[in-house]
This record gives sequence, C-alpha cells and structure tokens, in this order.
Amino acid sequence: MRKVILIGASTGGPSQIKYLIQDLKLVNTTIVIAQHMQANFLPSYAHQLDKECLSEVVLLENTCFLDDKKIYICQYNTELFSNLRANFNNGVFPFCPNVDLLFNSASKLTKDYEILAILLTGIGDDGAKGLFELYKKGAKCIGESEKSCIVYGMPKRAYELNNNLLQLDIEDIKKEIVNFIQR
Repeated sequence: MRKVILIGASTGGPSQIKYLIQDLKLVNTTIVIAQHMQANFLPSYAHQLDKECLSEVVLLENTCFLDDKKIYICQYNTELFSNLRANFNNGVFPFCPNVDLLFNSASKLTKDYEILAILLTGIGDDGAKGLFELYKKGAKCIGESEKSCIVYGMPKRAYELNNNLLQLDIEDIKKEIVNFIQR
C-alpha cells in the first residue's frame, strides 16, 4: 500500500521540518507539508529545502497528481483527492496553507493509503480537528510534545481534542517517520 506522510506546522516549524525530512530516502512514500508562511516566502523555503534534503522537495503550486519519493510544500490551501490528486481551495481560511483543510481531505483516503499525520509546533489550533478526523479513520497520528515545541499551541489543542493522541519529542517523531517509511 502506498504511504502518505502529512505534516502541519506554524511558528517554529521551518527548522523542525528540516530536521525531520533532511536525510529521508523516500520509498513508496509521498510527503505533503502545510507550513504556515506568507505565500511569497514559500518558493524560496521549498527551494532551500530541496538543496539541503536527500529526497526531492518541490513547491506544490499547481494542481497535479502527487508522485511518491517526493516531498511537497503546499503554497496554497491544498486538498487531496483520490489517486493523490492535489487541488486548491480558494475559500477563506484563518491560516494559509491551512492544515485542517489538508488533514480533513486526507481523512477520505485512509482506505487506499497508509497515512501518518504529524502536527508540529505552532500558535493556535489549525490542524487539531483534522488530525482528530484522521485518527478516527485509522491513520497514525502524532502531536509534537510540549518539551520540543517552539510554541505548544496546535499540538496542545490536538491533545485536548483527543487525549489518546501520541505526543512525541521531535527526535522520536523522526524515528517514527523512518520506521513508517521502511516497513
């Protein structure tokens, strides 16, 4: 079964994301990242990650079918559909790219894909509800622990919604990602 890793982050996320993905060798796995950031900064962020990471990192700026062995950085509010087709939603959302939108759309894919969803550091609650929906559909879900968060907001809210949520330090999240890819 093809694997999908979803990562949502806000304040403090860029360095945490780099740590998690820098030396990953993707096998039959696609990674999609929604990092709250102004749209005009996302292309340079994706380009810099591509230079520093073992796997290819691309900016998700057009509607497309997602390839395995690639890491996608969402430039816009992104939804996933069957066959891992990414599309954009022009609705009004409080945060962009919106993590809840990405996670909620992926909750419809849990029968066809093995999904690992991770909610990292950030202010607010974006991603908490979507992570809970993924959890209810059988996806493996992780919230970053307060200990390693730059800002313990988004993962805290996710844990308040679902106290069964696995909370891990960033180092242990990386181990979970590697194990998920390799099994």
